[in-house]
Order: sequence, then structure tokens, then C-alpha cells
Amino acid sequence: MLINALCSYYDILAESGKVLPDGYSRVKIHYIISLTEDGRIDDVIDCQKTEEILAGKNKVKEKKVPLDFIMPQRTEKTGIEANFVEHRPVYIFGLNLEKGKLTSQDDKHKAEKSHRDFVKTNLELIEGLNSPLIMAYKNFMIKWNPAMETENQWLLKLGNNYGKSGFAFCLSGNPDQLLHDDPVLKRKWEYIYTLRSRNQENILAQCAVTGQMASIARLHSKIKGVYGGLATGSVLIGFNNESENSYGHERAYNSNISELVMKKYTEALNFLLSSDKHKVLLDDMTIVFWAMNEKENCEDLFMRMLSGQQEEMNADQTEQMLRAMLQDARDARITEMRLLTDASIDPDVDFYMLGLKPNASRLSVKFIIRKKYADVFWNIADFQKNIQIGDESKWISFNKKKKILVSPKSKNEKVNPALISKLFESIIYGGIYPISLLETVIRRVKIDSTDGKVNSVQAGIIKGCLNKIERKEDLKVSLDVTNTNQAYLCGRLFAVLEKLQQDASRNTLNRTIKDAYFASASAKPAIVFPKLIRLAQNHLNKVKYPIYYNKMMGEIIEQLRGEFPETLMLKEQGKFIIGYYQQYQSFFRKTEKSGEEEEV
Repeated sequence: MLINALCSYYDILAESGKVLPDGYSRVKIHYIISLTEDGRIDDVIDCQKTEEILAGKNKVKEKKVPLDFIMPQRTEKTGIEANFVEHRPVYIFGLNLEKGKLTSQDDKHKAEKSHRDFVKTNLELIEGLNSPLIMAYKNFMIKWNPAMETENQWLLKLGNNYGKSGFAFCLSGNPDQLLHDDPVLKRKWEYIYTLRSRNQENILAQCAVTGQMASIARLHSKIKGVYGGLATGSVLIGFNNESENSYGHERAYNSNISELVMKKYTEALNFLLSSDKHKVLLDDMTIVFWAMNEKENCEDLFMRMLSGQQEEMNADQTEQMLRAMLQDARDARITEMRLLTDASIDPDVDFYMLGLKPNASRLSVKFIIRKKYADVFWNIADFQKNIQIGDESKWISFNKKKKILVSPKSKNEKVNPALISKLFESIIYGGIYPISLLETVIRRVKIDSTDGKVNSVQAGIIKGCLNKIERKEDLKVSLDVTNTNQAYLCGRLFAVLEKLQQDASRNTLNRTIKDAYFASASAKPAIVFPKLIRLAQNHLNKVKYPIYYNKMMGEIIEQLRGEFPETLMLKEQGKFIIGYYQQYQSFFRKTEKSGEEEEV
């Protein structure tokens, strides 16, 4: 399904001119080397563009971003092999940067061998070509001596950027006319590329994707842009071990994917990964998504729904749409057709989501999802409805949900990729949320409760998980005084006892009963609550309205029938947390109009 979908998307991109012509690669270029006619460097021009990116809440910082140039196809071999019109510094200059100094010497003589191969390959390729820029390029290769250029001012000026940058060439005074765009050189390259393609080993077989007899790809092009992957890229399909061979086939011949299909799916996936409109990073996993049309408004809205970011769509219009989605979901109305049509989105378009994570040898596909866009749209709205807690509807981004799964005291803790994958799939398919999500959030609430807060996202996810697991909405959006579940009542009672203690102390305590007893009370109520109720008698003597608290405590204890549960299992602990959160929030309803915080 994945390869076929990417091939179809390639055809859509090709019609709109968004993919590369055969024989070319997209290369990131940071600097342009300006050459005099005799081949000397007279300038190194920074061609990067400056973009503004978010750097925390309400903060923006500037970042330099390289330009994408289309150059003759790059080699993907791991050994030393030069490109036609090279962009890598170690090949062009034959120098390494070590401790701030340029040197042509290294243990394996890689810099020397790379530069020698660059000169030999490119001199052969430009043989017989004649233009001012090509001649300057030729003179540069003939005259450049790495051992004599270790103090080159232009290269030293680049500092640590030297080794990780891409370079292009221009003639002095003409920075807009680049070597790889020279029409004479391009014609030579396309002629050479055609000859190479004809001379490749040609094995005919039935393509596993198209079903047609075609030349089978021996090696698959590398995929770049996946977080944590190799800088040179990683393959999606590859066979490196003899144990993976079958019927005498070796390497990628085992996959029976034709050269044409291989070029299509790799080019389409590289296009998606090169655009921030089509991917989002969740911890170590890169999620790629696309709609089967040439527009990008589906992706814009999906990104907005997923991460709270906004691209092409007007921010106010998008916000109104999300609020309308949420209200419709709460009222059980399905009006996504109208909402999507208003945004010029086809609700029936196929929408794909792909989770990628690199391993030692290739890319690992964590999930692949295909749904109609309207179904994705509605299921996300339904998920948002399920995790709402409180009277005011708030759209919660995926990043906020992910953030509550890690300890606020840890800077390095990451969420289990398997949990992220299962949660993502359950949201998109509208299924039951993974039990590990409930376990993780409850653990975080109990362990991190010393900070005095149970936030609305934590409580909302617990509520959504429990209602999905039990397939009924036992837990309401706000406080439910008719709910007689013992765990829910225990949570409510704990909130009353904590508020009583706070009022009795005039909010001067550094440590409340929540800091000391919350985790144990949610697991072993019968052991903890008798002690807390005894402590409450002292607090009642210090508050202004003891009858108010006595009545509330009495009503809850009466519904408990005077008996606290011995042990609360995982789901019941979740109900305890919801009862606590909703009861505590109810104490502040009268002050919400004045703008006070709703969260505990």
C-alpha cells in the first residue's frame, strides 16, 4: 500500500512540476565559491536565507537556512566517489577542519583521495566543453593544491561551518549564474546519465507494484530528512544479509520493485520529508502526511489540529473551524462536510499518515494509515471532545498531550515510541486509547503531585481513556454529584478535605495533605481516609463556615455508605483523580469571571 500510494502521489506532483527530473538531485547549498577566470577563489558568498522560528512561548529567533539547488544526481555510495559538479568540501578542497585548523592530512588519507577523485572525475566529464565558467572551474581543479591552502582566508572564515556546508560555483561578478545551471554542462551530464542507465545490469521481472514486466532496481535511492537518520540518507527497502535472499536473488532484487517505481516512491517521499508542511516530529518519530491531491490545505489544517501550528490558512478562520468542530462533536452533530467545504477541502480525498524511525540499517515504518479526510477530521474532533474537562472547550495540541507523559523534572525523558504510535492510531481510527496511556498519565499524576497540581490535560486524558475503555460516558465533562462510583467519591472527598485544610491555614502551608497523601489515598483509601477525617476535625474549628464543609463531607460519606474501598485498581485510581479534579475545580467557579486560574 505504501509504495503504491507514494507512486500515485509522485504522479500528482509531476503534473504540477514539483518533483525532480530524472538524473538530478536536490542539494542543500550554503555557500557559493566565486572563481576568477584563472581559477582562483576571490570570494565565498553566503547564500543562506534567514527565517524566523519559534523559540519558546512568544519568542522568535532568526535561523539561517541553506538553499535547495537542483544539481546532477548525487552518488549514494559510502566509499569515495566524486559527483559531477561536486558540492562536498572535502572533495572540492581536499581539506579537513580539525580543532579550528585546516589540514590535508588524516590517518586514512581520505581528504587526499577524495580530492584526487574529484579532480580526475570532473576533468574527464568537462573534457571538450568550453564556456568562461567551465574554464574557470577547470583552472581551479588544475591549480588548487590542498597542502598549500591550509591558511586560506576564505575557508578559515567559515569556521565550524566549513565541514557541514554545501558549495556551488560561480564566475566572479556573476553570482546568479551557477556552474550546475550552465546549459553546455547540463547537456553533457544528461548524455552521460543516459549512457550509464543503459549500461546498468538489467534484470527483467514482474514488478510487485505495477504487475508489469520491467527492469528491477538493484539498489534503492536513499531517503533523507527523517529525524535521527544518517546525513547521507537511509533506505526504506534493502536486503543486506544472505539469510534474506530467496530464489537466488540478492539485495533489492528480492523486492521485485522496478526502477521506475523505485524512482517514483523515493522521490515522492523525499519531497514530503523536505517540507515542514508534510511532516511533524514527535520525540524520535517522524510523522509524514499527505492528501492525494496537488493542494496543501488538507495538510495545513491537519498540522493545525495536530500541533497547534498554522501555515497557509488564516489563523482566525482556522481557530473558528476548530471551535466549530469541537462544539459539533460535543453536540454529536456531524457537520464536517460543511466545515471542510468552507475551507475548500475535499472531504472524500484519501489522506495518508506514515510514522518513520531509523534503525541501524534502514528506515523502520512504525505505522501507515489511510483514511478519508472527513473521517480523520471527525475522529480528531471526537478525541478532543472525549478529553474535554470543564465547562469551557479548549483545543489541546498533540504536543501538549505528549508533554504530560514525561516528568517535568526531567530534561531527557522521552515517551515510548510504541505508545505514541498506538495513541496516534487510536485517535485517527477513533478506537480505544492504549491502556499504557492511562497507566502513564496516572503514574505522572501520582509521582509529580508534589508540585500541587493536577492539570486539565492530565485529567482530560484520564477521563477520555476511561470512557473509551468502558464504552460509555460515566465520567462527565464537569462535576457530577450523581456519580456514586466509590473511587470517584473518594477523589471528591479528598478535594474537600484539602480545601478545608487550605482555608483553615489561610493558604499559608508549604505542604498540604495532597503532597503527603494523594498517591496513597488513590491506591489504599481505607488506610488513609480515616486519618484524614480525624485531621479534618481540627481544621473545622478554624474555618469561618464549618457547616459548609461538614455538609459536603457528610453527603459524600453518606454515598460511600460509611465504608472506604480497601484497594483501587488502575481504572478506579483514574476515577479517583477525576473526582478530585472536578470537585476542586468547582470551588473556583464563582471566581472565574474575575479571571482567576481554573486549574488547581
